Amino acid sequence: MNIQTDRFESLIEHKMLKMDGYDIHYFVSGKENNDVVVFLHPAFSDHRAFDQQVDYFSKKYRVITIDFIGHGLSKANKSKDKIDASSKHIEKILEIEGFDKVNLVGVSMGALIAQHFALQYPEKTRSLTALGGYNINKKNKEVGKAQKFSNFGLVLRAIFSMKSFRKKTAEITCKTEKGQALFYGTSSLYERKSFLVMQGLQNVIKDREIRKFMYPTLILTGEYDIDLAKKMANEWHLEADNSEYFMIEHAGHCANIDTPLKFNELVDGFIQKTNNN
Repeated sequence: MNIQTDRFESLIEHKMLKMDGYDIHYFVSGKENNDVVVFLHPAFSDHRAFDQQVDYFSKKYRVITIDFIGHGLSKANKSKDKIDASSKHIEKILEIEGFDKVNLVGVSMGALIAQHFALQYPEKTRSLTALGGYNINKKNKEVGKAQKFSNFGLVLRAIFSMKSFRKKTAEITCKTEKGQALFYGTSSLYERKSFLVMQGLQNVIKDREIRKFMYPTLILTGEYDIDLAKKMANEWHLEADNSEYFMIEHAGHCANIDTPLKFNELVDGFIQKTNNN
């Protein structure tokens, strides 16, 4: 179905990938037969995390945004699939839409899933942009320990109040009041039972021996993200060949929401340079 709301200038097509017992909802806009950019959202959020990217990138590229399983409109139902199935979903969507190679743009959890896809389908990965992520192709004991502590607190909060959980998550991920309000709205469809789906993230971030890939990588952090996130991003840049690193000023963890103009400019410039090489 074609949809157009007053939030967008672009015509957006709402589609569904039929899986065994559930559907993955995704949204397509922009120029047909152009290079494709797939945006992958943070945990607890959905495709609306990229509302401030869709119109900008649709002017030059084919744009796909996705609701991961257990997020947004993509209800897991009784399926045994977990969040690590997302790489398979992306590959199937690219096949349906007729693209052999993809420019991946992932934010937070989306940055981890982007790498998980690239790990399985390096031949399909034209470029990878990661905001608020870290290198999954190595052992990451320090960040794993920090995540377990943070996630426990969020789950505990969700048990008592999903409203409180959404508010806290928005405060953690965005620096600006406008950004927090937008993120809060994108988490409105996330449910308590979706935490079961998140168990699959362990397969995405499990310890691996260091691997190097040749696809260009743009690594981004927000100025007000936690120190560990900035440290891990800088280490990733130093370890990865063919990578660039930028810290976006005046932004929190989800800089694409806090400072969309700067984020869009950086990612667009990187993709154009990548595709022209």
